[in-house]
Amino acid sequence: MKGLLSFQFFCLTLGLFLATSFAVQPTEVHSLTMFKEGIFDDPSLVLSNWNALDSDPCHWVGVSCFNDHVIKINISGSLIKGFIAEELFLLSFLRELILHGNNLRGSIPKEIGLLNHLKVLDLGGNQLSGPIPHEIANLDSIVKINLQSNALTGNLPPELGNLKNLQELRLDRNKLEGIIPGANVTDYGSAMTGMYASNTNVLGFCHASPLRVADFSFNYLVGSIPKCLEYLPRDSFRGNCIKYKDITPRAPEECGAAAPAKPLQSDDMKHHPVEDKQKPVTRASKPAWILTLEVAIGVMVGCVFLAAIFTSAHRWKVKSRNIITTWKKSKTEKEHMEIFIDTDMLKDVMRYSRQELEVACEDFSNIIGSSSDSVVYKGNMKRGPEIAVISLCNRGENWLSCLEPYFQKEVADLARLNHENVAKLLGYCIEGVPFTRMLVFEYASNGTLYEHLHCEEGCQLSWTRRMTIVLGIAKGLKYLHTEIEPPFTISELNSSAVYLTEDFSPKLVEFESWKSILTRFENNSSSISNADTLCVQPGSLAARQSDIQGNICAFGVLLLEIISGRPPVGKDKGLLVDWAKEYLEEPDMMSSVVDPALKHFRAEDLEVIREVVINCIQVRNGDIVTMQEVCAMLESKLDTTGSSELKASSIAWAELALSC
Repeated sequence: MKGLLSFQFFCLTLGLFLATSFAVQPTEVHSLTMFKEGIFDDPSLVLSNWNALDSDPCHWVGVSCFNDHVIKINISGSLIKGFIAEELFLLSFLRELILHGNNLRGSIPKEIGLLNHLKVLDLGGNQLSGPIPHEIANLDSIVKINLQSNALTGNLPPELGNLKNLQELRLDRNKLEGIIPGANVTDYGSAMTGMYASNTNVLGFCHASPLRVADFSFNYLVGSIPKCLEYLPRDSFRGNCIKYKDITPRAPEECGAAAPAKPLQSDDMKHHPVEDKQKPVTRASKPAWILTLEVAIGVMVGCVFLAAIFTSAHRWKVKSRNIITTWKKSKTEKEHMEIFIDTDMLKDVMRYSRQELEVACEDFSNIIGSSSDSVVYKGNMKRGPEIAVISLCNRGENWLSCLEPYFQKEVADLARLNHENVAKLLGYCIEGVPFTRMLVFEYASNGTLYEHLHCEEGCQLSWTRRMTIVLGIAKGLKYLHTEIEPPFTISELNSSAVYLTEDFSPKLVEFESWKSILTRFENNSSSISNADTLCVQPGSLAARQSDIQGNICAFGVLLLEIISGRPPVGKDKGLLVDWAKEYLEEPDMMSSVVDPALKHFRAEDLEVIREVVINCIQVRNGDIVTMQEVCAMLESKLDTTGSSELKASSIAWAELALSC
């Protein structure tokens, strides 16, 4: 009896042990662990409690369980960077996978087809690339698929028509090509009972139940809209290569369409029938003296015509001597105002059409910045980089013809810049109706330095990263001031003019060109004659060189902003320079300027910054520091490796873990 009780106790203990140790299957724990290993940047630390030693992931952030199985993962808007591990799809009971609004990249693993119970798949707002896997058609239970705002390519899998329960499909803002499956079915009703009844690949979406919500916009889809999808709003198809009434398509050149051959007019057919070529033409012969007279008159008229052309050309040459260069007129059929393009000056600069930028920037709805003078949009070109488009806030009637040479000179000036710490100008857009003056830059994906220093949603910049940014800005200014001829300056150098790439490398951006154009136009109005619409005198743009010292002074203020985390002008403290003046004069007090959010900084770096700031904002005895000198000082004395920082204090480890 005693032995039986002992055995029962052992069985009960073993059962409790198994119940507590394997509440969630080990394969599911392994799957989540592999997903975490695929993430290489977690700025919000949402995965910090995903501990492989904890066998119960049901308490992990973003993980939900039911009956000891993981049924939902929701990690949206956390800016995690990495790849989607294929092991994630071993979660055979998963019902919802929501990873929207992050920086996930790579392709969508084909193993997604193993999730037989999945109802919601939301991978929108990431940087995923490659084709949509055909295995997605195995998701029999799927109700919602959101893959919008990625960089997916290839054709739409016709197997999507097999998803009988699919109600919402969002594929907009990708780079998908080909037709919308089902577009070649002209009569859905007859097709279901005819030869296509068993061919679901041909039927495509016309084989599935009607979708409640679907968005195919801003891709590169061609062909026509399937009749079974004509009930959807027209906006669901805009921004493609589909030609359909009430739908705004992409520009023909983006769709790879060649200009159509001119059709033969019906009148031509009447007057020039094919058979006429085979009939001999009989005409009454003219007397020889009449032919001689006609030839003589023709020669005289030709000479007069040539003389008129040479005279006009000479007058134009004299008139254009006061113009920067020879201006050639370019006028499209839709423009009702003349636009003069200096094709020689801008021959190596890409000219974009307003239509293709409108499509790339999602109908100019994706605004990432604005001022009283301009608006900045984010866009995505087909098979190209992400772009930032800056548009002048002006109306055509306020755009004086004398401003046009200034704008085009600005474009040429920006196009010659080529440095790793200066944003690259990709092209421009000039159109008459609607009035358009735009600059197209490469896009830096991490926002502005201002956002990271002053906005709550920006991640905390460590001291080492701030020093790296300082050095990058200095190198960019050194290039602009001393390594190109003529020198170039940033109109308004501040933290909003510094964009950060994915690895936090700074890019100087000249987004305030409009102000400089208008200001320099007003300052040089005395050199402009009202008698001519193209009247810019040579050398009137040389005023930019006088702004070099202003850039150096602004760089000193920017250094204070970076190390203190304070804006240049504060509501309570007033001007940052005035507030910091007493600390700059006392080296021992300089630590009081450092951003309180930083738990660690390098004293040697701080002393270098103090010395550079003083040299930049104070001109003593007429001495003017150059960016070449400033850059040399920073390069030789700043530590951007972070090694000394980690050795100096254990607190630095925690700071680096919390910073970006």
